[in-house]
Parts: sequence; structure tokens; C-alpha cells
Amino acid sequence: MQQQISVITIGVLDLDRSKRFYTEGFGWTPVFENEEIVFYQMNGFVLGTFKLSSLEQDMDRAGLKSPGAFSLAHNVATREDVDTVMDQLLLAGGSMLRKADAPPHGGFRGYVADPDDHAWEIAWNPFWPIDENGLVTFGI
Repeated sequence: MQQQISVITIGVLDLDRSKRFYTEGFGWTPVFENEEIVFYQMNGFVLGTFKLSSLEQDMDRAGLKSPGAFSLAHNVATREDVDTVMDQLLLAGGSMLRKADAPPHGGFRGYVADPDDHAWEIAWNPFWPIDENGLVTFGI
């Protein structure tokens, strides 16, 4: 089986509030939207923000709760970009989870939650190059 992710879909309570966070905070442009979902074309996959009640119905799982600890990550090209992106996300309705600092394994990172408490790591890792298409390659 091919090692890939096609779509990541996250449940949101308020689609308009979520859209503001992703469009104004990250600067992303939706490729499709209706009253239940907004899709963003990423580099190699699609991110969907789905109204939580509709996602519950689609999955046939009423009363969805957080599936457990996880974070999505957005890598940036420079250490300085970490604070810049985090500031943009906070202005667009995000909340600070952890101020940016240097973890023991290297690089620089911080965490911001979107309006629905999905954790986003904003990271710079000098060992993970980002190509001109925004693709990150794992490296040591």
C-alpha cells in the first residue's frame, strides 16, 4: 500500500470562525466550500474543516469527542518565521498553547490552537528542508 495521506478532516463548531483562522491566520485560500465544509488544497493532500454535527452524521458517531492528543504541524523556512506565523494565527482567533522555544532535539517551535482547540505546531527545523513547492523532507 502506498504510504500517503489524501485528506485530513477536522470537526469545527463554527465554520465561519474556523475559515477566518485558516484564511487570515495562515493565508490559505479555500478550493471548495459550502454550508458544511471548507476544503483547502495543500501540497500533496487536502485539509477539510467540517461542521462537527455534519461530521458526526457522516461518520455515524453522535457525540464525538477529541480523539486523543495530536497536533498538526506547519513548518516554516526560518526561525524568525515561527513567531511571525504564530502572531498571525493569534490575531485570526487562535489561542497560545506554548510560546516558541528551542526543544532539546533542535530547531524552534511553538503551539497555537485553532478556535476549535486543534493544536498546531509552528516549527522551524534546520534538518528538514522545505522545497519550492512547500514539501518537507524528513532529514537528520
